[in-house]
Amino acid sequence: MTDFSEPRFDHPPRPLAQRVGAIAWPSFFAAGVATMVFFAFVDPLALRDLTFPQLQITRELGYTLGFFMFWLATASSSLFTWILLRPSSRFNRPLPPG
Repeated sequence: MTDFSEPRFDHPPRPLAQRVGAIAWPSFFAAGVATMVFFAFVDPLALRDLTFPQLQITRELGYTLGFFMFWLATASSSLFTWILLRPSSRFNRPLPPG
């Protein structure tokens, strides 16, 4: 008979550096590609003039802000995927007796 009173993990938890790297590296790569594709068609200064004309943003700062916005979006996507793929055995505990 199987004893379900003690939960068993599928595998030991991964180190923090490995978990952060699994989210940060793919999102960094995807943000770089998205930035190149987006700014191949959109000039940061034209975008500034349409959205925030009162701000003094240079073209380089526009590229930088765009990259970090893409990185935030892709990191959020990677984080959400990581959350959904965690093993359920870590969260499903046996019900208390009685």
